[in-house]
Amino acid sequence: MIQDIFPHVYHNEFCQKEIAPEDYLFVFQGDRVLACREADGSLRLPRMWQLQDNLGEVQISSHLFTIDDDHYYLWEGQALTPFGKWEYIGSVVYRNLKPQMFAFACGAAESLHRWREANQFCGHCGSPMGKSSKERALVCPACGNTVYPKICPAVIVAVVDGDRILLTQYAGRRNTKYALIAGYAEIGEGIEKTVAREVMEEVGLEVEDLRFYKSQPWTFTDTLLMGFFVRLRGSSQIRLQEDELAMAQWFYREEIPADYSQISLTGEMITQFKLGLDPFHQAEEHEKAYASVD
Repeated sequence: MIQDIFPHVYHNEFCQKEIAPEDYLFVFQGDRVLACREADGSLRLPRMWQLQDNLGEVQISSHLFTIDDDHYYLWEGQALTPFGKWEYIGSVVYRNLKPQMFAFACGAAESLHRWREANQFCGHCGSPMGKSSKERALVCPACGNTVYPKICPAVIVAVVDGDRILLTQYAGRRNTKYALIAGYAEIGEGIEKTVAREVMEEVGLEVEDLRFYKSQPWTFTDTLLMGFFVRLRGSSQIRLQEDELAMAQWFYREEIPADYSQISLTGEMITQFKLGLDPFHQAEEHEKAYASVD
């Protein structure tokens, strides 16, 4: 998945270190980041010294995180006019670029950039917001209203029926790759309830035996994804929610198409099922092994 950047280590502890010439600097224009694409397709982010002469006299930036010993900052001034080899690259492109460490860094930085842009003024009293000196938060100096980075809980659900898995395609999106059932948690709703509700709403199926698999910070939509494998309960007849999905279809393991994301939790869960590494198949194999011993 995109956040799996081993052997590199991501540190997101709050820090107020002053930017240095060798530090990386994110400059955004909407949802696009200033970067340079090398001949081999890799992505190069600018260091402070490379942009110094183009930033103007007033230079304002905030520390975001570190990866290994490299510090990354967010430019808070006006977006720069592209120059030289530097251009603005959108997330649809950079999320798949190599090295993956930089793709992940761009996604995390863009999420924090969106949060700051959306909260320049207090939602309670309308005063300009300021930065907290103690934590990663925006604080209103007039009324004390505090706003933290936006993180939305959501589920990814692999509905399994024996050796079949339910794959979907979203309606009305440019991305037509195969996916799983997905949706956001509602206010006052436990995440297990979200799983059952989303499956019922999107394909009209009942499920049981929820098995938590893994989580993923999907920073492109400010989302924390929680992945579950679930068993089908009752009828496998699909009732499609057409305003959400263009297609939903059962696939046997050997029939699963290769056209799905390779950097997402969705893609990893589909691969796990295809290889017989999902929790239900593994449980069945263990039961067979124990039975043969007896």
